[in-house]
Amino acid sequence: MVDVLPLVEARLNSALGEPDARAAVTFLGTDRVEVLRFHEADLVRYATLGMSAHPMADPTAVLADPVKGPRAELVLSVRAGLADTDKVLRPLAVLAASPQVEGVVVAPGASLDVGEPLWPGAAFSSVLVGEPGGLVEDLELDDPMDPVRFLPLLPMTPNEAAWKRVHGAQALQERWLANGTDLRDPARRSVPLD
Repeated sequence: MVDVLPLVEARLNSALGEPDARAAVTFLGTDRVEVLRFHEADLVRYATLGMSAHPMADPTAVLADPVKGPRAELVLSVRAGLADTDKVLRPLAVLAASPQVEGVVVAPGASLDVGEPLWPGAAFSSVLVGEPGGLVEDLELDDPMDPVRFLPLLPMTPNEAAWKRVHGAQALQERWLANGTDLRDPARRSVPLD
């Protein structure tokens, strides 16, 4: 079976350039997850590497298929120099390990919560999983394997996360758009929700 991770790293490098830093985290009973950091002008991007090594399994399935199933990596983009966002490495690794640890399938529209600020002083402890295909193109793999999708993460304040649970991901994204919210601003406040 093909080792997916070198192909994933090559796709990230072709889309985002060479990473200027990387960190690895291993949780008990899981494979290692790396987080790569890329700088581009006034943006810093963090991408996971390791989540796509195995397909995500339906938590209700009796046996996990070792070949078929959705594969993904996570990408977070923030404005550089406005907060100590490098501390997001561990929370991102926790989110990337959640399919192995908790048996969840991470998909667009989902909310993921780490239970603590994403970085020191952050107003965000959760993220909304965005639609793939914008920043980093899907990586097609040989049949019967599903492609690797690169899912953008959009930080949410606790109020936004609660509002999203009631009204849905689409409504929250429309609210952000209507208010001209800069989702890459690591110091932004919650969008008006009344």
